[in-house]
Amino acid sequence: MIHVRRATPADADELMRLRMVMLSGMGAPVTGGPWLAAGADLLRRQLADPADRVAAFVVPRPDAPDALAACVVGAIDERLPGPNHPSPFKGYVYNVATDPGYRRRGYSRACMQALLAWYAERDVTLVDLRASRDGEPLYAALGFVPTPDPAMRRISPAC
Repeated sequence: MIHVRRATPADADELMRLRMVMLSGMGAPVTGGPWLAAGADLLRRQLADPADRVAAFVVPRPDAPDALAACVVGAIDERLPGPNHPSPFKGYVYNVATDPGYRRRGYSRACMQALLAWYAERDVTLVDLRASRDGEPLYAALGFVPTPDPAMRRISPAC
């Protein structure tokens, strides 16, 4: 049986370490820097917030329980409803990662199932994510489907 637990603010540094694993696995050259500390600070605040709009679920490493083997981070956003989804609440999965040495054991699936149950408890019925090619089979098995909506992004220069 896989031991999945809800992450606490104390897990923030490990969650950011696994974010580096995820980003590296997507082909991006990833190095440390101030973004890691900023992300860990944000996660500590969000995971302690009583509004409960961000949750992370983790699997501790069997050989080092203070370290994490896998994680998922998700949030609930409140956005204007539309004709195809009248609820203002939407889920977004930010981070799914498993350390390379712990893959193919069902850890990411267990974390995702815990996050989807958390969404269901809050009546969040629409959940979005961006999938890597490696992750697509898992997400499809959990009921995710490709969308026709193209994504675009604008990044303004820092002030």
